[in-house]
Amino acid sequence: MTAAPRPKLGAWGALPFFDQDWPRIAKALADDPREILPPAPQIFAALERTPPDEVKVVILGQDPYPTPGHAHGFAFSAEPDTQPLPRSLANIYKELQADFDVRPQTADLRFWADQGVLLLNNVLTVPAGEPNGHAKLGWQNLTQDVLERLSDTPRAYLLWGAQAQKAARMVDPRRNLKIETPHPSPLSAHRGFFGSRPFSKVNDWLQHHGKPAIQWAKP
Repeated sequence: MTAAPRPKLGAWGALPFFDQDWPRIAKALADDPREILPPAPQIFAALERTPPDEVKVVILGQDPYPTPGHAHGFAFSAEPDTQPLPRSLANIYKELQADFDVRPQTADLRFWADQGVLLLNNVLTVPAGEPNGHAKLGWQNLTQDVLERLSDTPRAYLLWGAQAQKAARMVDPRRNLKIETPHPSPLSAHRGFFGSRPFSKVNDWLQHHGKPAIQWAKP
């Protein structure tokens, strides 16, 4: 894989990660003979799509889907023609259906990003077929920089699973909406993700703070 060039990220580009960590990670990606997902131009897609000052909601994922053709740089989202839905995403849609009696028509959540929902994975790349295969590259430093940058004003955080909750331990629950539940994966969704009503809680909080609600089901 040819390493992705240093991204053009606007305000995100000033994060320390891009000077301190990205050159090393880019070289590791370039030297890795395996197929790396998502494709290089999409690695930073979530940040490119949602500038920091437009972020209203943060959803932290683990790492990209390891199935070729699924991942496109947004946590939990997949290319619109992906069928069947990835299992975690299917459970997210089940909870959304229970919460609002609606659900998106495809696996593509980029319309959430366009409304200010940052869909950020804690690790931004994965070797095809090897979940967590890049967990030790140092991507987590980017997550910490992003969360630090977003600490300037109250925001809503959906933290599904222990990894997301650990990554966002610095987020102040007194200042922000911080919803922590089990991960929506089939292994844990029944332990408290189902029934948590995160989408309506986020919208209630946003509207209480004078911000428009997220249209979770359609653009």
